[in-house]
Amino acid sequence: MAYVITEPCIGTKDSSCVTVCPVDCIHPTPDEPQFAAAEMLFIDPEECIDCDACVEACPVDAIFPEDQVPERWQHFIAINAGYYRQA
Repeated sequence: MAYVITEPCIGTKDSSCVTVCPVDCIHPTPDEPQFAAAEMLFIDPEECIDCDACVEACPVDAIFPEDQVPERWQHFIAINAGYYRQA
């Protein structure tokens, strides 16, 4: 099970979660070219080790374990995974 970034991240893109991630699975990072164009950040479901560090670091409470994503934001599970299928 991975963590998922949801709607509150849109337009915020606070990179606190990127800084604390021990496996660098949150992208785009501020130093990547696609950061400016991205609406939000995304967690790679294949790389995430479920450490919970990003949840505590997120200032807008946008990150949830996949099995606890609120119903209204369930579609963000596919959005996060889709970002990495395109990359």
